[in-house]
Amino acid sequence: MAADWSTIESLPQTPLLDLFANDPNRLASLSLDVAGIHFDWSKTHLTPEAVAAFVELAKAKGLAAKRDALFGGEVVNVTEGRAVEHTAERGEGNPESVATARASHARMRALIDAIEAEALGPIRHVLHIGIGGSALGPDLLVDALGRDTDRYDVAIVSNVDGVALEEVFKRFDPAATLLVVASKTFTTTETMLNATSALQWMTENGVEDPYGRVIALTANPDKAVEWGVDETRILSFAESVGGRYSLWSTIGFPAALGLGWDAFEELLEGAAEMDRHFRLTDLAQNAPALAAFADLYYTQVRHAETRAPFAYDERLRLLPSYLQQLEMESNGKGVTVDGEAVGRPTAAITWGGVGTDAQHAVFQLLHQGTHLVPVEFIAVIEPGDVLSDDHHRQLLLNAFAQGAALMKGKKVDDPARSYSGDRPSSTILLDTLDPRTLGALIAFYEHRVFVNGVLLGINSFDQFGVELGKEMAKAADQGGQEFDPSTEDLIQRAFGA
Repeated sequence: MAADWSTIESLPQTPLLDLFANDPNRLASLSLDVAGIHFDWSKTHLTPEAVAAFVELAKAKGLAAKRDALFGGEVVNVTEGRAVEHTAERGEGNPESVATARASHARMRALIDAIEAEALGPIRHVLHIGIGGSALGPDLLVDALGRDTDRYDVAIVSNVDGVALEEVFKRFDPAATLLVVASKTFTTTETMLNATSALQWMTENGVEDPYGRVIALTANPDKAVEWGVDETRILSFAESVGGRYSLWSTIGFPAALGLGWDAFEELLEGAAEMDRHFRLTDLAQNAPALAAFADLYYTQVRHAETRAPFAYDERLRLLPSYLQQLEMESNGKGVTVDGEAVGRPTAAITWGGVGTDAQHAVFQLLHQGTHLVPVEFIAVIEPGDVLSDDHHRQLLLNAFAQGAALMKGKKVDDPARSYSGDRPSSTILLDTLDPRTLGALIAFYEHRVFVNGVLLGINSFDQFGVELGKEMAKAADQGGQEFDPSTEDLIQRAFGA
């Protein structure tokens, strides 16, 4: 079999219902159970032939060697000359990096023990300030797993809009607040401005030593010391841990504090289980690889420009936002690792929402619109509430029925009431939502992104696209910078002369 895109692009485009009719083993061959999670790709257009073609393409692209390089701590972020070592944070990787990560976690745990013993005073509130990967990961963890805990009241603020901070100020007692500042470089404009305002709020409300209530999470500890944080309250992490992959590092501090250390360790162990599955399992039965094959089939063959994950569990309401950064910042690239134009689509636009709310908002387009949108349903068998069983039963039945309806469709004489069907979806069904399964789920998405990037020949680990707009914003703030007439007019209207 030829190991290139032409083989995949020339495969028959058989309707989903026919694929089921023609293959009684389809469900078994396109579903997996890993780490307490059931994955079902049978309602996608993947076939055994397509999977085999993708496996051959992966071999030609050197996926196995690149995977070994990732786990071995070799330089895989070639544009920045760095290793990519988020897996070492959960115990899977270069032994030296794993040892360093464990030492960092031990230091974090010791600080958490001190806080719990009220060494920094009677803390009830935790204000975590970061942006991007320094906020999205911790926010997802705390929102998903912290609803039943009364350990600490944790708020995570990322937006530089002062309204976001003021909402927290109204709820929190400054005398009982711990300020956590998370920034890889400790120079991020939005984060440092928010942190300064939080310190001012504490000072104005009678906190004698506000800097004594600051924890810094950073890969640049010298900068944190320069800013005023005592080195005993700086939790560092490795430069080789990228922001959107950093929740496993000390960036996960607010989750470890808010949920408890045992929960954080379970999170790491769940992720490590998925790491081992990804590293050791043949690609044809490998969950991250199969998911990436489906992603690439739709972007490259069916020309789908978006994909839509829908969390049918309120506790996972932040997952689509988390995946937006993970997938689009990682693989939203236009050049290969060699600096050449890719010449084909890269990352799909990730969007989504929460079921069943989304059914009454966007599913009209998914069922009857002109766009082909691969849908991903994420659900949990064990309910997160203690209300009548009808709530969770209706939630899950809606998720399952939506996937069936997208595939089957409905033909009637009235075109406005007709459904074309043959619209793809996949389902990810967790046994329960706990730290271990959530860790495995997030690690699955990380490795899926990696496989997508390798097969497209791009670097999933830089993010230069975020820099230009920020540079221009700084230039506008400093003045003396000429912009286009539209931008000049907007600045004039907002700020005057």
